[in-house]
Amino acid sequence: MQASMSRPINPAIERPPEQFNFAAHLLALNASRAAKTAYIDDSRTMSYGELASRVRRFAAALPALGLRREERVLLLMQDCVDWPVAFLGCLHAGVVPVAVNTLLPATDYAWMIGHSGARAVFTSMNLLPTVQAALAASSPLPVFASDANEALLPACVQPFSALADHGDEAITAAATHRDDIAFWLYSSGSTGKPKGTVHTQGNLFMTTATYGRHVLKLVESDVTFSAAKLFFAYGLGNALSFPLSVGATVVLLGTRPTAEAVFDKLTRHQPTVFFGVPTLYALMLASPALPARSALRLRRCTSAGEALPKDVGERFTAHYGAPILDGIGSTEMLQIYLSNSDEYLRYGSSGKPVPGYEIRLINEDGLPAADDEIGELQVRGDSAALMYWTHRDKSRATFIGDWLKSGDKYVRDAEGWYTYSGRADDMLKVSGQYVSPFEIESGLMAHGAVLEAAVIGTVDADGLTRCKAFVVLKDGQVHSTALCSELRSFLKARLAPHKVPRDLVLIDELPKTPTGKIQRYKLRERDAAA
Repeated sequence: MQASMSRPINPAIERPPEQFNFAAHLLALNASRAAKTAYIDDSRTMSYGELASRVRRFAAALPALGLRREERVLLLMQDCVDWPVAFLGCLHAGVVPVAVNTLLPATDYAWMIGHSGARAVFTSMNLLPTVQAALAASSPLPVFASDANEALLPACVQPFSALADHGDEAITAAATHRDDIAFWLYSSGSTGKPKGTVHTQGNLFMTTATYGRHVLKLVESDVTFSAAKLFFAYGLGNALSFPLSVGATVVLLGTRPTAEAVFDKLTRHQPTVFFGVPTLYALMLASPALPARSALRLRRCTSAGEALPKDVGERFTAHYGAPILDGIGSTEMLQIYLSNSDEYLRYGSSGKPVPGYEIRLINEDGLPAADDEIGELQVRGDSAALMYWTHRDKSRATFIGDWLKSGDKYVRDAEGWYTYSGRADDMLKVSGQYVSPFEIESGLMAHGAVLEAAVIGTVDADGLTRCKAFVVLKDGQVHSTALCSELRSFLKARLAPHKVPRDLVLIDELPKTPTGKIQRYKLRERDAAA
């Protein structure tokens, strides 16, 4: 049997020079596009010329706050034109932005402020009450609010424009090294405290040189729109690194990405490339407001965060004609490293290694997994994070030399296609055989009545593990015992008997992290308490 160790396609992968500042790099790339629109948010637009001016002015204003190279600031801001100004302005000055999820409680932000040692907070007006509650529980810091009505600002808060519109535009970028710390992203923290994932100036460049150039292939005429927010690793590439590296135009959505809000952006601004997640694609297809193919001009879509069910990908492409390039990435690797592409597309699979990355699967015995054998996915490539901040044990367990342990289980076939089997902690062993929850969930979602599903293991009276499914129905479907029986019969025709859930529970919604990932451990807790 051939071992599941992939070798990447080896086109020339460009690398940044040793002295490298990613913000200065992007501004230089777009120096000739001053009049072109860079960003369109919910209320205004910003040209590439204005972006460059505001980034430099912002960077120049940071020393007046007492901020020095490598000191951290909290970037807690909804997606708007000020977000890339703050992020790139910090990188330009060598200050480290800590980009965080806007949907968390004040207690989480208080912990992040203390953990990161943040020296200032950049936020949005509607998040001010949460920020103030967090600071009351941690320590007072300078706060700057985007889209601020100065007459309504508390005395301790200043408008973001005081920095972005009044600094010295003639500033020179900090002479950073490509391996200097540039920014942090916090992991989702679904089972404990989130981990501060530390990335370098060069890591952003490497994602554009690998996935951006060889898979995504944006061009200057593209208009892009990402439902995933800028504070996610996925969204950061989608709405900043990739489009700005080619001079494309970016559409931003400040509010929650409901199907209806996404439809509004797709029809109003006519993006050519859309970045979504599996749950959103399913919700879009189930919505009665789904626009006709003729109403949009999509040429390509991508999906990440969780594996895209085969049925969802096929139905979306049948409706719009645009492929969804499903892939897997992580906060630790910053972007997608295993993906479908123009050259190879197979719904139900995460595709093949992105040029510039190597993938290996390791079985239970710590050996390379054979073809068609489940193994834990490990990856190596030049966009890997340096570490988890102040978490040495977890860093050592995750970053193994050149390799990074993903925590995902995969199967690779003889043709080199990788198929997701589930998170390592979620895999089930039923009747002595490994069962992928994702396989069962995908089977359920192929039924016309099902919107979402999640599968866990439950122990029966004999001490044996059995599969249990929690199912969310589409709007208009009625919960009934007859439908549960129909769903089991539907699965029996598609899966081996030991994979068909003995118990099937219809619920109104699944528990999820703020990033939209299903929290199966909460379903296990619910099952144990029943």
